[in-house]
Amino acid sequence: MPKVSVVIPAYNAMLYLPNTLKSVLHQTFTNFEVLIIDDGSSDQIVNWASLQTDPRVKLISQANQGVSAARNTGIAHAQGEYVAFVDADDLWEPTKLEKQVRCLEENPVVGLVYTWTVLIDELGKPIGRVIASHAQGDVWQQLIEDDMISTGSSTMVRRSCFDTVGMFDTSLAFAEDWDMWLRIAAHYSVAVVKEPLTLYRQHANNTTKNRPKMIQSLRTVIEKAFQNVPLDSLYLRNRAYASVFLGLAWLAIDAGDHKQADHYRTQALLQNWSTRFSQKCVRLSVAIAMIRWFGPHGYSGVRSLTHILRQSMLNVFG
Repeated sequence: MPKVSVVIPAYNAMLYLPNTLKSVLHQTFTNFEVLIIDDGSSDQIVNWASLQTDPRVKLISQANQGVSAARNTGIAHAQGEYVAFVDADDLWEPTKLEKQVRCLEENPVVGLVYTWTVLIDELGKPIGRVIASHAQGDVWQQLIEDDMISTGSSTMVRRSCFDTVGMFDTSLAFAEDWDMWLRIAAHYSVAVVKEPLTLYRQHANNTTKNRPKMIQSLRTVIEKAFQNVPLDSLYLRNRAYASVFLGLAWLAIDAGDHKQADHYRTQALLQNWSTRFSQKCVRLSVAIAMIRWFGPHGYSGVRSLTHILRQSMLNVFG
């Protein structure tokens, strides 16, 4: 039996899926199966899958039902003790599975282990941003205030956790992974491998343009999370909403819309005034000012220069 089941939900993903699978098959840990869930694709995924010669790779096709349903299908078919998720456009470094398996083997109370994440562009090149958190143990409070796991592609979960917390919520159009990690964190300890082993691809298709729909899903996740918490923890709900609005503001920054970013920043401060002193909010305020003064292209140029200078300093002193 495989120790790990790797679940890859795929919907018309042939542009990136071959490289994603290659990064999985190049893992130093080899006792795994790969379940590619074809979620009603209209591309050549079935023909492509039929050409795969590695017996660990299996294709499961279903009518289009969304990423949550595809992940649930993968979990239902998983034979492994651990389940690792990777989106069809993301990549893994070769030692990811090895280090996560070791973590779960050595820490039986841990239900989920995640890694640090490098953001890459459409061509697979790093864009100068790394999502790195030291949060582990009882992380529910930290997770509700700010989703430090960030991408489902960095996670490995004990299969037995889903027997306790249930499957992914198929009613959510967005943030379904945050909802799942919160449910797991409410029952289990969480661990982190403090290395950038997940590569999270940024492109137009993985960022929703429907902000109202996104906000509704995020609101649903927050309200679900606070249904059964003690009364003395309800103050965290406003912090959660503040964090959500800051995240929306940063999406507006990426779109070059400083007015929308300023609106979301205001909403964040209305939820939690102390947020104005956080590093995330201070950086946001600087970004809003720079776009207002120099325009989106000027801001992008300054940010790119900053990334180059930071990388140069790391090369000199690293």
